Amino acid sequence: MSSQPYLSSIGGGTPYWITGTEQAYWGAVFIAIAALFDLLDGFVARALDLHSPIGADLDSLADVVSFGVAPSMILFKMLWAANIALPDAMDVSMWAMAPAFLVACFGAIRLARFNVKSSSSSSFTGMPIPGIGILIASFPLINLYMPSIGIYFKNIWVMYALIALVCWLMVSKITFFKLMPGAWNMAQLWPRLVLVAAAIALFPFISFAAIPAVFLLYIVLSFIYKEPAKAV
Repeated sequence: MSSQPYLSSIGGGTPYWITGTEQAYWGAVFIAIAALFDLLDGFVARALDLHSPIGADLDSLADVVSFGVAPSMILFKMLWAANIALPDAMDVSMWAMAPAFLVACFGAIRLARFNVKSSSSSSFTGMPIPGIGILIASFPLINLYMPSIGIYFKNIWVMYALIALVCWLMVSKITFFKLMPGAWNMAQLWPRLVLVAAAIALFPFISFAAIPAVFLLYIVLSFIYKEPAKAV
């Protein structure tokens, strides 16, 4: 990670001091920690058979902050970095970075829809917000460890397209399987095992770029996988 501040240039010309870009990397680290605790609190609740309406709402509130607001701040910083490289960087309006916060807004809609629907099956309607948060958290890490790929994040239109895509995925009608299976049998385990195997196989070769790759695989497998019918 580059020390802060450091000297860059606007549009390849005028030197300009860049400060605070390390915040996106720390944000990624804490989103990963939040994802771990989000997984563990589900285990604890099921093990102790503890659940309540207020607990469900507090869980969603924590999710929208950890996987909606925090990723939006990362996208804001990345959009700012992309705009600062443009020739007219000093004239760019702050509204150019505002689309980053659509992720938090659409994430809140996704969670509200989840809270008012039954969740007895082993699938979700719309991409779960933790998946979106983890995907976005990988962007600054790819920037740091794989600059040959990270260069694409410095294109503002690529960033806008990514924001539009993740927002649509969260409120779409696409069915995504839950990472925790409803039953421990191969009929339900196989897509989860494929994801784990892909992550383990890809990470040594493409580092943090494995996260978007596994994310895309998750989407593909969700189209292929059909939840087994329950025995009557």
